[in-house]
Amino acid sequence: MLQRVAVLLIAAAAPALLAPAGARNYHHINPIPFSHGPCSVFDHSPCTPSFCSVFHHGPCIPDIYYPYGENLQLTIQTVPAKQDEAKYQRPDHDLDTIGDLFAELRSCWSPPAADQAREGMQMSVRFSFKRSGELIGPPRMTFATSGASADDRSTYLKAINDSLNACLPLRFSDGLGGALAGRPLMVRFVDNRELGHTSSENK
Repeated sequence: MLQRVAVLLIAAAAPALLAPAGARNYHHINPIPFSHGPCSVFDHSPCTPSFCSVFHHGPCIPDIYYPYGENLQLTIQTVPAKQDEAKYQRPDHDLDTIGDLFAELRSCWSPPAADQAREGMQMSVRFSFKRSGELIGPPRMTFATSGASADDRSTYLKAINDSLNACLPLRFSDGLGGALAGRPLMVRFVDNRELGHTSSENK
């Protein structure tokens, strides 16, 4: 009897013993990391606030407030909204935070003259700063409004370069200069003035 029990136990354990080590250690991987999982009254770990509700009739995705990543992204409007005007005022002190940097870059923007501008034109450029507040290299265009002529792109890229050069070097604090040095910034310029024309119509 004992021999039969022993044989049965060995037979039951054989698949696990013969399986590769990787298979024995296999465990299900949570596709949603714990810090990105929606909050619940049953959770005791970090979670992501979710604004889903019983009145929402579709799948809902929790809002994830990511910190600043490798790419620092900023949008600059030629005519800022009334509630954003304070964000376009140049700081009167050394730049010590990302908010200070963004305010400085917003205040530096000088768009092309109205007779050379294109209504609704958007252009994104990518660049990096040195610790000293100077550019590592000239801004590189990464996006321009579809249908914009070569002249339009050249005009706006020149305006972006001239605007940045007029503000350089930026006055970074030691802490911000060290944190920003070499990190790419992606800045999108939006000409939202009501011009009543596009530059291509005047050429």
